[in-house]
Amino acid sequence: MKALERNTDLGLLILRLSLGVLMILHGISKLMYGPGFIESIVTSAGLPSFIAYGVYVGEVIAPIFIILGYGTRVAAAIFAFNMIVAVGLVHGGDIFTLNETGGWTLELQGLYFFGALALVFTGGGKYALSNKHLWD
Repeated sequence: MKALERNTDLGLLILRLSLGVLMILHGISKLMYGPGFIESIVTSAGLPSFIAYGVYVGEVIAPIFIILGYGTRVAAAIFAFNMIVAVGLVHGGDIFTLNETGGWTLELQGLYFFGALALVFTGGGKYALSNKHLWD
């Protein structure tokens, strides 16, 4: 059991990989099909259409940095902000609702947001590229 108690850095690596890989799949979809859907949502909210391209930062670039553990805190903050924008633009009416099985309607978005927020406070851990002790 002592080995399990001392693996915080392994836990942070698992969290980074989980968040990063799962979100980058959404980003790959945007790369393949373009941001048209996001553009229509952004413009219908009265915002300039170029803001839709921020989805690439939040769903491709930030997850890559999180996976690598390079600038994890900043990348996770961008990731979390991306989730706030997504919820605000697409899921605002679902914030206080439950789904048909009793779970929070926004549980996936919540897991992304709170996981990213945890990384903002913890950083990437020992197994991160930006950790100077990684190569020791």
